[in-house]
Amino acid sequence: MGLPPSALGGPPDRRVYLDHAASTPLDPAALAAMRPFLAERFANPAARYRSARDAAEAVERARATVAALLECRPAEVAFTSGGTESINLALRGIALAQMLAGTARHIVTTAIEHDAVLRTVQALERFGITHTIVDPGAEGIVSPDAVARALRPDTALVSIMLANNEVGTIQPVAETVEAVRQRGRALRRRMFVHLDAVQGPGLLPVAVARLGVDALSLSAHKFYGPKGGGVLVLRRGLPYLEQLTGGGQEHQRRAGTQNVAAVVGTAVALERAESLRAQVTCHCAALQERMRESIRERLPDARLNGDPARMLPTHVNLSIPDIDGERLVEVLDEHGVEASSGSACESTSREPSHVLLAMGLPVELAVGAVRFTLGRETTDADVDYALQILPHIVEHLRTVSRAG
Repeated sequence: MGLPPSALGGPPDRRVYLDHAASTPLDPAALAAMRPFLAERFANPAARYRSARDAAEAVERARATVAALLECRPAEVAFTSGGTESINLALRGIALAQMLAGTARHIVTTAIEHDAVLRTVQALERFGITHTIVDPGAEGIVSPDAVARALRPDTALVSIMLANNEVGTIQPVAETVEAVRQRGRALRRRMFVHLDAVQGPGLLPVAVARLGVDALSLSAHKFYGPKGGGVLVLRRGLPYLEQLTGGGQEHQRRAGTQNVAAVVGTAVALERAESLRAQVTCHCAALQERMRESIRERLPDARLNGDPARMLPTHVNLSIPDIDGERLVEVLDEHGVEASSGSACESTSREPSHVLLAMGLPVELAVGAVRFTLGRETTDADVDYALQILPHIVEHLRTVSRAG
């Protein structure tokens, strides 16, 4: 049983959304661009008549926009249903192509990856594709040298992330790619690198050529685009085995009738996110520092997780001793603050965060974690309200726990 809202000085109907790493509101410009393709412009872009050609042209304009923003060729861009599908297509398609060719059957990834990566490499074991998982340091950063040391002559693929979805740590991608290339030359083998860049758009540069990666995955609803929209970039010449077979859409990379509205909305949202990057980064960084300072003052025994020098400006992840993070999130919700205890994709699990455990946190701190993630529309008042009620809720939960 939570505290009554009146005990914390907040109106019972107030809602403060602080879970932007889980999903973001749809950008009005993206919605406006999508509307015609949800109604009167409904034709299948694979058909031959005029309205179908109009839909096909909209898809190709969106592809060109995304390619320009990601600094790759339009033919290298495939639209998917989201980040999970994009990651699955990349890992399965690249690894299985090399396994069937008899050239490689090993994947290197890291312990802080999203489950879309970790469960996929586990699933590929059924096909005889093995994997090595590299641990991060205590602040959630994965060493490029550690990744390079895990490479073998039969390594088909390395999959890393641009920024961690739970603690917000920004990974040294360019340095890791260079370390992989150097190790590959020593082994006389071309090593391919896939990047989960889902948390990046609108906050970090995501240009494929500058990052140096061979494949890249995005999810539209993480950058104010529609759910059901995603992007997979596969550079030209990359070995790839088609995973969804059918009509041959998306340059034989992902068969199936395109979701034209989602494709158009994804392109507009990505363009908007990139154009607003400097403004949003500055806005969120100020709010993040405000939260971190207040937490250090009001909850001195809490641990702020992640490397503050290499962190997305949107993330505040903290572990609170003697607190169940899931219960804390529930009581915060009762008082109008929406946050999470880790990845939203793992919300049905009561297990502690695999990311925090990989960083070396003891189980009792990992289970006491809560994640606040900021967004474009987050205000000073939103943050102040969350900071006002958080210490009271923590004390209440500790009191209930001691009494029980």
